[in-house]
Amino acid sequence: MLAKVLSFGLTGLDGYPVLVETDVYNGLPAYELVGLPDAAVKESKERVRSAIKNSGFEYPAKRITVNLAPADLKKEGPLYDLAIAVGLLAASDQVLPDLLKYMVIFGELSLNGDVRPVNGILPMVIEARKRGFNLMVVPWENAQEASYIGDIRILPVKHLSELAKVLNKQQKPAFFPQSEWNPPRQRGAADIDFCDIRGQEKAKRAMEIAAAGGHNILLIGPPGAGKSMLAKALPGILPDFTFEEALEVTKIHSIAGELRARDQEIVSARPFRSPHHTSSAVAIAGGGMKSRPGEISLAHRGVLYFDELPEFGRPILEALRQPLEDGIVSISRANAKVIYPADFMFVASMNPCPCGNFGSGDAECRCSPNQIARYLSKISGPLLDRIDLHVEVGKVRYDDIRGGEKQESSAAVRIRVNAARDIQVRRYQAIGKFCNAQLSSAQLEKFCEIEPQAETLLRSAYEKLNLSARSYTRVMLTARTIADLEGCGTVQAAHIAEAIQYRTLDRKYWGNVYD
Repeated sequence: MLAKVLSFGLTGLDGYPVLVETDVYNGLPAYELVGLPDAAVKESKERVRSAIKNSGFEYPAKRITVNLAPADLKKEGPLYDLAIAVGLLAASDQVLPDLLKYMVIFGELSLNGDVRPVNGILPMVIEARKRGFNLMVVPWENAQEASYIGDIRILPVKHLSELAKVLNKQQKPAFFPQSEWNPPRQRGAADIDFCDIRGQEKAKRAMEIAAAGGHNILLIGPPGAGKSMLAKALPGILPDFTFEEALEVTKIHSIAGELRARDQEIVSARPFRSPHHTSSAVAIAGGGMKSRPGEISLAHRGVLYFDELPEFGRPILEALRQPLEDGIVSISRANAKVIYPADFMFVASMNPCPCGNFGSGDAECRCSPNQIARYLSKISGPLLDRIDLHVEVGKVRYDDIRGGEKQESSAAVRIRVNAARDIQVRRYQAIGKFCNAQLSSAQLEKFCEIEPQAETLLRSAYEKLNLSARSYTRVMLTARTIADLEGCGTVQAAHIAEAIQYRTLDRKYWGNVYD
């Protein structure tokens, strides 16, 4: 007898239907699994055999052929175990096949028949719903994650025998209740509050602008000035997630197995990823044998922080250029090409030279001009041009450290950031954007209305500072964010002036390197 069970697979971030066809017929006992399975799928043979026997069913001593269609797409992982086992039971007349035509089945099996959780449930369930299916059989541990998708029914199962009883109509299905999105109104994942940072008012202002508009920012200064502290305080002022953003991020983290590792149901705070400079290019950009998402995709809609930027390898830094411009990363391999979203806020910190004192009026620099040039040249001009704000972080004064003046908290800053981001979300709702940094040059002209006086100032700066076309766009977008923080509908001269001052440090430090 032939049985058909529907499941889904993943190519990158996109799900696709996989029809599990199981044929059981007379002949010498044998088991054939076809349809381009990888090693984990091939090993399902023994898991399914033991799970069926230990669940009180009979494993058919006949010829068994299992086909995973379409046969030209590689099937990866153990998520087809439950579908294969149900197909075998249906093909051997041990469960009724009536309800199978309405179900999409996911799950890995243990040897005793327990259903184990799998990665990537959320994107597969979303794709299944788009294709008109509304009954999903998922492992119990994945049910909460899938329950945020509306217009579907989630049937969680802990054991193979539970699903068999439902199929045989011996037990009524107990559907998992749909979950509602309730974003937490709290500080987020920040370990440091802005009120703990003494001095550095200019740098804190720049971090507020960057958080409000999703802009990239580079912090330059001597050791101990507070660059890392500013970056670690950033999650506390990032704007709240929208449900659409949370779903995007959760899909990526689900595929990477991050939800299971952290016992999460859905990502509710913006990611903050801080990889070490010894990380490989594959770990940062993504890829490997299974083309998994890397750090830049796991930072989607959040922050990617590089501490000591020049210490990262040149291939890693240059791999950032395309994602910073396009908001995606394309991973091409011999057998597949996948595209992951990578629309993140890039935050980097660095010393101005190997000893850290170049340009400082408080300590003598011990580096030679050649050492400084080699150090700074590790950051290419095109990469530097893609960073919106360049901020100098100087040494903190003693009076600032010991001063009793109360500093503004992250919660107070976050109120302003949320207000500015709400303006942007409403403004760009029709084009599907969330913040100013995502705008293209064409969209910039439509949404960034500028006053005549501000236009004159921008023209002067463009010519005197020899800005590139990309730098011009970055200045305009930064000015648009500054205007949003003040609640102004048009970009004024003061907004342009403040935005321009964040584009001058590349001349101070890199002027001689690239001339």
